[in-house]
Amino acid sequence: MNETIKQLQDRRSVREFTGENIKEKDLQAILYTAQRAANSVNGQQTSLIVIRDKQKLEKIAELCGGQKHIAEASVFVFVVMDFYRGVYAAESVGKRNIGPLSADGILVGAIDAGIVVNALQTAAIALGYGTTVIGAIRKNSKEIIKMLGLPKYVFPLIGSTIGVPAERPLTRVKPRVPLDTFAFEDKYDAEKVKEGVEFHEKDINKWRKENGTPQLPSYKEMIVRIYENFYNESKKELEEQGFKFADKLEEE
Repeated sequence: MNETIKQLQDRRSVREFTGENIKEKDLQAILYTAQRAANSVNGQQTSLIVIRDKQKLEKIAELCGGQKHIAEASVFVFVVMDFYRGVYAAESVGKRNIGPLSADGILVGAIDAGIVVNALQTAAIALGYGTTVIGAIRKNSKEIIKMLGLPKYVFPLIGSTIGVPAERPLTRVKPRVPLDTFAFEDKYDAEKVKEGVEFHEKDINKWRKENGTPQLPSYKEMIVRIYENFYNESKKELEEQGFKFADKLEEE
């Protein structure tokens, strides 16, 4: 199998690290690779903020609900939606940039952030490091914004740990729903999706037992845990940073 494809297919979240530091040249290569990721109209509506200070890593772990592996990682990288750059670019030539004031702009920022974190993690894994995507930074956005000194039109969307992984072999990579309930020909198949959920629920429970992690939630349990109630106050906190989820300006 092609090595790149094998690496992508074997990708897994790593939550146990040796404590060793990432090499500086490796970190710079990872960050540059992330910067080269695809982005909408080359607007470069994301930025990275790299944290290596152990006290700050411990604080981030606390703000993310006590995820101790964040504190044990060598590096934590915030991927922020950044329209400050584009607003300045437009205003510097006497024009406006309504990106942060539009629903589509927020979607663009979120999509670009997802592409960037994937590139960052792919590069890190290629160099032998372990990573985990951290969405829980949005649980305490206000404190994260203050910690990072984020100006108007910048918002922390997602983060990633990077560290030297401790050995913990798995019986197989964490299952996904069956491919034919994920990738469809010509049109969406709602019934296949339901079938896929039921198969996956059994498969993920089997995987938990195989790997000695029965305490982990099943697929259905995790969905309910996260989405039964509102998880974050993202709308309020986005608005405080100058963003609006709108299709036209109020004065138009």
